[in-house]
Amino acid sequence: MPIQAGSLHYAVGPLVVVVVLVLLGLFLRWAFGTGTSSRRKPPAPADDGLLTRIATLSRRESALALRAVLSDAGIRSTVRFPDRQRAVILVFPEDADRARVLAATFDGPEGP
Repeated sequence: MPIQAGSLHYAVGPLVVVVVLVLLGLFLRWAFGTGTSSRRKPPAPADDGLLTRIATLSRRESALALRAVLSDAGIRSTVRFPDRQRAVILVFPEDADRARVLAATFDGPEGP
């Protein structure tokens, strides 16, 4: 049976294919999406491992100066920078009490 010139039967097949592909794409995006949204979750607290946090400072220079003071006292320490405005000083648990005493008396470097 020939297709009549005024009929739209020739468009039904491609239209069905396009609809199925769009639905398949939406399903795959839902099923395999990363799940991120515009709401950001607060970062999980960082694992300090075997180290103990003794001080949190707002300036990089202050953190490095405190680390130097701890080093001069024979206390091994490290500095972690979780973001641009924070520095965390970490020491081993056996040195934590002495390090806290030094950190409490620490004035910080002179600067603007």
